[in-house]
Amino acid sequence: MIIDYRSDTVTKPSPGMLEAMMKARVGDDVFSEDPSINELEQMTATMFGMEAALFCPSGTMTNQIAIKCHTQPGDEVVCDESSHVYQYEGGGIAFNSGASVKLLYGNFGRVTAEQIKAAIQPDDVHRAQSRLVALENTSNRGGGSCYDFEEIKKIQALCKEKKLALHLDGARLWNALIAKKETPKQYGEAFDSISVCLSKSLGCPVGSLLLGKNEFIKKARRIRKVFGGGMRQAGFMAAAGIYALQNNIDRLEEDHSHARQIAESIAVKKFVKLVLPVETNIIIFELQDTLTAPALVASLKEHNILGYAISPNRVRLVLHLDINKEMVRKTIEAFNQL
Repeated sequence: MIIDYRSDTVTKPSPGMLEAMMKARVGDDVFSEDPSINELEQMTATMFGMEAALFCPSGTMTNQIAIKCHTQPGDEVVCDESSHVYQYEGGGIAFNSGASVKLLYGNFGRVTAEQIKAAIQPDDVHRAQSRLVALENTSNRGGGSCYDFEEIKKIQALCKEKKLALHLDGARLWNALIAKKETPKQYGEAFDSISVCLSKSLGCPVGSLLLGKNEFIKKARRIRKVFGGGMRQAGFMAAAGIYALQNNIDRLEEDHSHARQIAESIAVKKFVKLVLPVETNIIIFELQDTLTAPALVASLKEHNILGYAISPNRVRLVLHLDINKEMVRKTIEAFNQL
């Protein structure tokens, strides 16, 4: 038995999800004629109280489409230095949108309204124009950290005052909603656009959605086509998303509980320097100088446990719906043997 903590993207569709996929009604989505995709888009938009949604193959695509919609070449995107849109999307902000980036150094991936205010460029012909603020909730490299919604409201007010667009990379927003007992509609009211992922926390084989106003999504649909993201009979994938939204959100607390249990066992090990605060389903821990992250990952693999070295001295473990209580118990035992 392999216990795979490399990411929450490694999950396999459950029997119920597979059944929903097999029964999906499909059509040509480029013609907006796939009934399952149309249903998924409407369902998600309604959840967040937003006007429309667009189904895409990946969260990278939804984020990059949003950035291109909100900016012009030469504009500037304000984000945390650890954010996915900067670290893990292949330089897409520059390549796809011709925009530059203003990096902030937040707290476990979370930035404040005061930091953003100080970073906004003055109206100066020599400077890039600050145009978009991009937040990430939960923060991947921040160890699954969640924003305080009161801070989000402050950032929203600042963006309105300064006429900046506000985008949320909500790849694991579902985890934040469960952990903080918040609602999708709160976020729909706060952001100009939101990207939510179905293939991470919710266990789908593929897919993310971009949410926003009707005109924004109309523009996004054109950009999706330019990016090569126009899909045909993709309703089989959309049916998995519908199933996930109906069945896999509330159970995320189980992943959070498992993460806390494992983190507590890791924190007391002499070879561990620190464990980032665990709020959701991600555990990131830093090792003492006597041990490297690749070496520890190799040792875990000998116990049939797969982890991920995110730096020379930091390891990430991600909980998901394919990890059960017995696997958690075996993982804790394995750490006790290291």
